[in-house]
Amino acid sequence: MYSEASTSENKMKEKKLGLMSLILMIFTSVYGFNNIPRSYYLMGYAAIPWFVIAGILFFIPFAFMVAEFGSAFRHETGGMYSWLSNSVGPKYAFVGTFMWYTSYVLWMVNVSSGIWVPVSNLIFGEDNTSKWSLFGSELLSGSRLLGIMAVIFFIFITYFDAKGIDKISKVTSIGGTAVLVINIMVFIGSIVMIIARHGQLEQPFLGMESLKTPLNAAYQGSPIMILSFIVYALFAYGGIEAVGGLVDKTENPKKNFPKGIVSAAIVIVIGYALLIMLVGSFTNYNEILGTDSITLGNVSYVIMSNFASAFGKAFGASEAAQVALAHGFARVYALIMLLALMGAMFTLVYSPLKQLIDGTPKELWPGKMGEIAEDGMPKNAMWIQCAIVSVMVLLVSFGGDTMQQFFLILTAMVNVGMTVPYMFISFAFPKFKKMKNVDRSFVVYKTQTSANIWGYIVTLTLLFANAFAIIQPALDGDIKTTFWSLSGPVIFGVVAWIIYTRYEKRVSSGDSADRKEDAA
Repeated sequence: MYSEASTSENKMKEKKLGLMSLILMIFTSVYGFNNIPRSYYLMGYAAIPWFVIAGILFFIPFAFMVAEFGSAFRHETGGMYSWLSNSVGPKYAFVGTFMWYTSYVLWMVNVSSGIWVPVSNLIFGEDNTSKWSLFGSELLSGSRLLGIMAVIFFIFITYFDAKGIDKISKVTSIGGTAVLVINIMVFIGSIVMIIARHGQLEQPFLGMESLKTPLNAAYQGSPIMILSFIVYALFAYGGIEAVGGLVDKTENPKKNFPKGIVSAAIVIVIGYALLIMLVGSFTNYNEILGTDSITLGNVSYVIMSNFASAFGKAFGASEAAQVALAHGFARVYALIMLLALMGAMFTLVYSPLKQLIDGTPKELWPGKMGEIAEDGMPKNAMWIQCAIVSVMVLLVSFGGDTMQQFFLILTAMVNVGMTVPYMFISFAFPKFKKMKNVDRSFVVYKTQTSANIWGYIVTLTLLFANAFAIIQPALDGDIKTTFWSLSGPVIFGVVAWIIYTRYEKRVSSGDSADRKEDAA
């Protein structure tokens, strides 16, 4: 226990987060603008109730679990690995942490392929990547060409990061600020358009009927398809594992942290719900999103182009002016997203990998894979990662049928891959609650029973959501999307199990050899 004097001294040294600062930090860690146009494209207004359900059954209880873990193990390095290793065991911790890391590998596969959509919008004012081809060849066109370009792009990023040139990410972080500006523009612009149109919405809102009936024909009359959407809502709350380290940086954490989590959750849920509604205020679903050329990769740019066009239309602009506004705003939005994605890519190519290697025993990694260079970069591991990402990109791009299918598969892989590792944390939480001699200076779940109930509710929510998301495409005859959605977590889970089992055998044989030498 610390003395009161040393506690007050520490408080003087470290500036603590106030309630508003905490809410803003949680908001920026979790909220993602791209989730809004994608959700509207998949479900229309009917996406809103699922964001509320996901917030109640996952976001708030899971954030409190992460906060308790982070507070109890705040003096240990390794983050998620330390939490799971202390609560359940090192093998469980390694499999869970490895799957958490590989969710970023899937993200890299998605972004390195999808980054050409903002490039196309920036150059041409619209997405025409489906028409791109090399030397007029059918074989090197559409998703296959994007796959090859994605591999070249990822090798380029890895090369510069391996050289230690990570300063580009500081320049491109301006994209994050610009995305916040886009949110404000859409919010204010939509309200202004509604007023200008005397309250009329482009997509009529029919109360409960609109909230329960998806606008997307593929989701209508399919309960499993609708239930599978919850994975998108869960993914929209991703990033909350980052709040674990904020407990001890908060003023009066016992009072402010729970209040901050609940307040941030309410703001985020309302933010998602309100902006989905506002997208409908300027986007008629059938007119704008009812064509085969719309994909999960380009829908954000289509909706943002339409935002500018609709704004011009609301104030009597000519058709030519509306088209000019649409192309101009598509270029601005594309530049913002390109900067944001580039900045994220330069950071995430090495950051999760470094955290994984730093947090786990060095003997775990074969050969020189676990080595960290003097400049802090895990260079050998980064090139192995580059090879894995490149192979996955080529397999998906050359195995896809259409651009729509290509981006659907990539998005499904990322959504499932990023939400499955959370199950390891929620499932471990009841075991963590049973631990003795643990610093429990911050507690939300007062009893073992409440920890058990919420631990299993969150785990089952994640399990069923992912099961529906994986099975649903196969029920509609889309075996390919089901295969790739399942393959990521399964393959990486098995790889993690093999790596750790080999490490255990190596340690065991080493121990027995040492015992024989001692006996001799």
